[in-house]
Amino acid sequence: MNASRLLAQILKELLSLLRDPRARAILVLPPLLQLMIFSFAATLEVRNATIAVFNEDSGQPAETFVSAVTHAGFVGRVIPVFDQQHQDDVIERGEALLALHIPEEFSRLRLAGEAAPVQVILDGQQANTAQVALSYLQAIAMAQADAEEPIVLRHAFNPNLTYQWYVVPSLSGILSMFIALVVTALSIARERELGTFDQLLVSPTTPAEIILAKCLPAVLVGFVMGSIMISAALLLFRVPFTGSLLWLAGALGLFMVSVVGIGLMISAVSKTQQQAILGAFAIGVPMVLMSGFATPVENMPLILQWVSQAIPLTHFLVIVQGSFLKAIPESVVLSHLWPMAVTALVTLMGATLVVQRRLS
Repeated sequence: MNASRLLAQILKELLSLLRDPRARAILVLPPLLQLMIFSFAATLEVRNATIAVFNEDSGQPAETFVSAVTHAGFVGRVIPVFDQQHQDDVIERGEALLALHIPEEFSRLRLAGEAAPVQVILDGQQANTAQVALSYLQAIAMAQADAEEPIVLRHAFNPNLTYQWYVVPSLSGILSMFIALVVTALSIARERELGTFDQLLVSPTTPAEIILAKCLPAVLVGFVMGSIMISAALLLFRVPFTGSLLWLAGALGLFMVSVVGIGLMISAVSKTQQQAILGAFAIGVPMVLMSGFATPVENMPLILQWVSQAIPLTHFLVIVQGSFLKAIPESVVLSHLWPMAVTALVTLMGATLVVQRRLS
């Protein structure tokens, strides 16, 4: 491998990537805007919910319970209903997220020290949001009950359940992944479309040099953008950091290499830039869905759990979330680094073989 020739290839890639003002704007502005928007929009909290209340009991315990629900932080509007048909109509028309039905014997049972059940009807079209609102409602009911031994609830690592403490570190991995994936996917495809890839066929450049020249600029760009987003989490969103910055930086670098390997595979089999972009998002979106960002990996079918272990984002999210909130030990970090290293090795070798075939 010729060092001067490799350096010239890397400089060429950097110049082709950064000399276009539109390309620079696409690389820098959208990810930062997405970080700011998604940090506030991608929330699992429920606010300003509309609740329908059908109260058939005029006793004091029932009135106290209704007042507690009405003034709850997640409730924006309360619709009073006066019969079963009205309650069903409100839910059917989608006017309320859930309906609370308090029966006539509620106050009598509560005053007698017995269990006083209530009926809650959820809007199944908004299943996840309704389930979260139901958990809020259950907490209010438990607080209203005169339990001899009240439950003291404490959320470890995130006492106030500040959703940004979870979302912002995760977005640093997701957005930097898409940056590196798109930049790398366009690299070889762009040369093919412009006709400059044919010049490589008659040059003394080796497949390994081509792969390294395509890989390093994308790794650098993704690493810089990921570092900026992690810095924003620390300085702008004030997410507490309890781990090691050195280990997190190493994990980010390896994560970028593994993602770039996947991007090179996409670029090597794409004939046009349009195919490369479509391929990057066709691969990137399922990677996010199966990474455990939105839903736990343990809830997926067994075969998808196996597939998720081959996704670099799955392991990086564990590292970055643990580094911010849990101060995860080095042994845990290492257990998630080696799968990313395997993915990087396999994809880079595959891309090298494809380029070798094109050069031969």
